[in-house]
Amino acid sequence: MTYVRACAASELPDEGALRVEIDGTPIVVVRSDGEVFALYDECSHAQVALSEGDVYDGTIECWLHGSCFDLRSGKPTALPATKPVPTYPAKIDGDDVLVSLHDD
Repeated sequence: MTYVRACAASELPDEGALRVEIDGTPIVVVRSDGEVFALYDECSHAQVALSEGDVYDGTIECWLHGSCFDLRSGKPTALPATKPVPTYPAKIDGDDVLVSLHDD
């Protein structure tokens, strides 16, 4: 698995999200309960940026219609979304947040 730098860990709020772009792909990097996660930054219901939503209880909530997605699996946990969003492996290395978009 090849990891690339997405952002500095210091840029992430303690319980929040940051939009980044990796190889032209919009990614929302999220810190929750001390862990870091990466998901495709588009709600599967309304095609708006998840990075503008709220993070709580291991989920990210879409700001437009309230769809929620599990940070680990990308599966919707609240309607109106019924399709998951892609997730990507993420880790912190020093002050860098690294994300892998591709399996090698």
